Amino acid sequence: MTTVITVPPSLDDETFEQVFDQLAPVPADEKVLIDARHTRWSSPFGLTALLTVGQSREVRADFTGPEAEDTASYWQRAGFYRHAEELFELHGHVPRARNLSGESNVLLEITPVEKSDDVHGVVERIQTKAQVILVNELNLDAQTTMRFAMTLSEACQNIVEHAEARGWVAVQTYTWRQRLGRRVVVIAVCDAGIGFRRSLEMAQGRKRIDRWDDGVALEDAVVRGVSRFHDPGRGQGLAGVQRFVAKWDGKLSIRSGTARIAIVPPWDTDTPLLRHLPPFPGAQLQITIPERVVSR
Repeated sequence: MTTVITVPPSLDDETFEQVFDQLAPVPADEKVLIDARHTRWSSPFGLTALLTVGQSREVRADFTGPEAEDTASYWQRAGFYRHAEELFELHGHVPRARNLSGESNVLLEITPVEKSDDVHGVVERIQTKAQVILVNELNLDAQTTMRFAMTLSEACQNIVEHAEARGWVAVQTYTWRQRLGRRVVVIAVCDAGIGFRRSLEMAQGRKRIDRWDDGVALEDAVVRGVSRFHDPGRGQGLAGVQRFVAKWDGKLSIRSGTARIAIVPPWDTDTPLLRHLPPFPGAQLQITIPERVVSR
């Protein structure tokens, strides 16, 4: 028997909870069909998280992509299908890959991350494009480009050091009419690895506490800078990400296991910490940096 998992029409970090909710009761060794036929839009989080769904299944899942041609073409341009064919049995229309080197809101197409060399490659590929977008479209300072690249690097490095599995990163810019009415640049980094709680449990000498769950693990890692490694400077990657996000009035959210933590800016109404979510392996991270409004 195959369980059908229906992907919502608009797919982002909030609506993806509908996918997690449908997947939670289905054992990993049972067949599922990921049905995205009626999806019309996806954030980079949605696309990278879909790949982690395929990664998390012990039995290769079936996948049916968007029927809308413009949506399917964008998913192809963003690199989704290139990686999806390794993880899913693809059904329905798969758009032909085309060389579209002209205008695109994809700053970094979906890129696998497993080792440190992958992270260096990601940063090198995005630096020039990032400068144009950050300065010309988001009105941020030219010096921001280096800090943005470091933030991207630190977010990806989390996969290398903690996930014990391959993950994916994507960066996109678009106008976020629904919440902000401004342009944003969004970084999504997702994996289906061991997650924050299991990573911290591997720390030598870690004291056991009664109130230990995915929520506390996320608070330790994100708020208190705790790492499973005792080397000086470890655990500071996410602290650096937080400083960059706060400086530019941005947002950071991380989901892991059954919990989700968010550093919430004034323009958003998200809940800082959610517990008892449908379980899903690994960690799924999103960084959102909005256009700076320049007073004239």
